[in-house]
Amino acid sequence: MVEEEQKYEVDDTFVLPDLSATSPAGGRVRELPPVTLVARYLDTVDLRLARAGASLRHRAGDELPWTVKLPTGTPGVRHEISRPGPVGQPPPELVELVTALHRGAPLAPVTVVRTVRHAHEVRDRAGTVLAEVVDDRVTVLDDTGATTGAFREVEVERKAGDRKLLERIGGVLREAGARAGSFTPKHVRALGAVARAEPDLVGPGGLTADPSAGEVVTEAVRKEVGRLLAHDPLVRLRTSTDGGDSAVHQMRVACRRLRSDLRTFRPLVRRSWARPLRDELRWLAGVLGAARDAEVLRDRLRRTAIADPLSPLDTGAVDRLDEALARRQRQALAGIDEALRSPRYLALVDALVLAARAPRLTRRAATPAARTLPRLVARPWRQLTGPEGVDGLDPSAPDERWHAVRKEGKQARYAVTAVLPAVGGDARRLARALARVQDVLGEHQDAAVAAETWLALAADRPEDHELAVTAGRLAERERDTVRAMRARFPAAWHRATRRRRTRWLP
Repeated sequence: MVEEEQKYEVDDTFVLPDLSATSPAGGRVRELPPVTLVARYLDTVDLRLARAGASLRHRAGDELPWTVKLPTGTPGVRHEISRPGPVGQPPPELVELVTALHRGAPLAPVTVVRTVRHAHEVRDRAGTVLAEVVDDRVTVLDDTGATTGAFREVEVERKAGDRKLLERIGGVLREAGARAGSFTPKHVRALGAVARAEPDLVGPGGLTADPSAGEVVTEAVRKEVGRLLAHDPLVRLRTSTDGGDSAVHQMRVACRRLRSDLRTFRPLVRRSWARPLRDELRWLAGVLGAARDAEVLRDRLRRTAIADPLSPLDTGAVDRLDEALARRQRQALAGIDEALRSPRYLALVDALVLAARAPRLTRRAATPAARTLPRLVARPWRQLTGPEGVDGLDPSAPDERWHAVRKEGKQARYAVTAVLPAVGGDARRLARALARVQDVLGEHQDAAVAAETWLALAADRPEDHELAVTAGRLAERERDTVRAMRARFPAAWHRATRRRRTRWLP
């Protein structure tokens, strides 16, 4: 679940204003009985969770007392996951969700926060709760129960309403004297300055006007490490990203892009540092790949099955194919769970955090990016355009040959994308054109793999004649797609190789 809220600072003299004008026509504001909430927060000794904007707490009185909150990158918007469990025993599932933050370090109580809460629900005509406004008086307690601090704040949490409602409520609160400040969770305020220190994972910070090659490398590494670790908990939860994409897909893409960047920037990074990292990223990408492949095939099966409404397929046979793929997917996801719980993965996460903090660069990395990077991109570009790439690609070549070109194209595209911040205009145009080329080659590969898969699944059940017929018809549709993509490829490639897109390459 995603929690979205706004916080307001208020003093002891603040009086919560009448909120009835913020409810829609026919709606009302319902005051709830006051409650006292006692939350115990767990963290590492050096507050790795708090510094990263995350938390793990037990709050007495909640139906599901254990809760993890994870940042999304947007202030005030967090993933909230709650589970049952006794005090003092955090559910292993929740501890695993913050693996990328604690990295195996022990978790222990770090602060206790007692909140006296007065809540008001803004409801519509049907009684649906649109937003909740809470006036919290917070006391910070030490291990003996003695008070070490206190503050007051007002929170507005979005429920079934929209962001405009939150803004209307915020306007009423500000008129009454509330101050909109930075979004700081209660436990972070309770823990003080040490909890506001920089997180262990260093994120992208932007580039100067004339960056060095090493600065571009560092920015690229930080971007992909951040992407990979941000999707770790979403993969464990089997959930999608905010944009609807698969978390498994995004985590795998991060592995591949980071491996590609380390390959593109090979002269700029120390081999003894980059090579083991690339090997471990290959391992993780492989673990994620089986689940992603099953995910893609299941989606494709349904789309291909309904592609021709005038020639419907046997729905029962399609369902049996889907169930076979679902079994593959469940097995692959279990493999991911096992990998993410392994010491090997913990070691990789540690290595990634260190890589983002300070990539191991060579002396050549100190040279200007504008002079150095185009030459590095030229190498994968020549491999893509040369005799082993597109120049030697026959329209009737086997699917494997087309797949090899697709992989070369992906490497070239990732290389171009990695240097965009330093090169700009022409590189951006080439990256967009290569993305369209990759769309064609990717669809070609997906169709070719799908055709083989449908036939292989049918061969596993030779007694199921309806399945064999349906798989054959699906395979025919996929081969039609293969031929269509081969026909579309020359035009897409021609656009990508126009001089105005490639003139920046030596």
